[in-house]
Amino acid sequence: MKNTINFLLENSLFLIFGAVGGLVWANMDYESYQHLVHLELFRNDLFYDHAVAKQTGEHIFTLHYFVNDLCMAFFFAIAGKEVWEATFPGGPLSNAKKAATPLIATIGGMAGPALLYVAGVSMVGGTVTEMVAGKDVVINMADGWAIPCATDIAFSYMVARLVFGAGHPAIPFLLLLAIADDALGLIILAVFYPQGEVQPLWMLLPVAGMMVGFGLQKMKIHNFWPYLLGPGLISWVGFTQAGLHPALGLLPIIVTLPHAASDEGIFNWRELNKHDTLNEFEHWWKNPVEIILGLFGLLNAGVVFSAMGDVTWLVLVGLLVGKPLGIWLCAMFAAKTLKFGLPEGMDGKDVLVLGFAAGIGFTVALFVATVAFPGGTVVQGAAKMGALFSFGAAILTIVAGKVMGIKKVEGDPDAGHGHGH
Repeated sequence: MKNTINFLLENSLFLIFGAVGGLVWANMDYESYQHLVHLELFRNDLFYDHAVAKQTGEHIFTLHYFVNDLCMAFFFAIAGKEVWEATFPGGPLSNAKKAATPLIATIGGMAGPALLYVAGVSMVGGTVTEMVAGKDVVINMADGWAIPCATDIAFSYMVARLVFGAGHPAIPFLLLLAIADDALGLIILAVFYPQGEVQPLWMLLPVAGMMVGFGLQKMKIHNFWPYLLGPGLISWVGFTQAGLHPALGLLPIIVTLPHAASDEGIFNWRELNKHDTLNEFEHWWKNPVEIILGLFGLLNAGVVFSAMGDVTWLVLVGLLVGKPLGIWLCAMFAAKTLKFGLPEGMDGKDVLVLGFAAGIGFTVALFVATVAFPGGTVVQGAAKMGALFSFGAAILTIVAGKVMGIKKVEGDPDAGHGHGH
């Protein structure tokens, strides 16, 4: 039983089962599914589901708000931890020249999908009018431009390892690209998708939280709980009241946690032997976050198949075409024109194939879809369908690997087995 649970946790299967469960439930009994999503936990005027408030005017702390706005803060905190660690000595972002090509490829991997999506929107008309809570609401489809920019690190990594093997230089290239994609994605979420009217003064709270966090660090407090329950809570409240997405609320605190002097790299078993505060935080939270992702999948992937529409195909074309093309074009530009080169043992074919693997948007794309089109609209459902169908990138990666004659390179088993999402 314990081995089965570990297998489910390590391969992100809770998320897949949750998403499939939500999809099946919504298509069998949409009304009871919606009742679950908007289940009222309590009412208050500080922390509430903004999508529900826009429709009904009621300030309700729903199950959806609990998972998406509070629990998902731990998912983004772990993503932020990986980005922060990548800048340490030995980390993939610590050497500017080595990181240059993957970082420029990342920009292409976000610009390509966004540009294709926006171009597609202009071709299909741009706006849709929907009846929401008894009122006609005009929805601008262009608001979803950031949905296909996402890369799901865990699933892209798993698929890429199937094609390339653990020892291929394409694997660290993809991981660095995915980490940078995460970092830019967090910035996009904060800047372009506020949850309400932005009130910048409230951002003094996260700043105060960071100061308290650095104070705890100076006092040599190595248990992560005081950082979470003090500075973390202060920062989360600041994000909530400032109108920024609360799921980003723990990010400022990550940099205050005492940490090791170097980085072994993402998905590296040797990181599990480190007992600094930053790594202890991830070791404790990585399994609860997998359960949180299962709930996230259940509450966000429940889309009726009839919701499929223009936005579904725009998201899919962005992820399955724009992402690999953008990555390949920008990587080749960086390698050949700017003379930054590619890692030894890699060529243009490898870049294109890993570009297809990066087209799995799933988790973050699903999250951005709920934020870009709030209120459970049909357009939101269509966008979510695109995020779910992006798993098709896995098939494209395997086919492209075969067509391009990619040779599997097995390597150091310590350097590549999943921990964390």
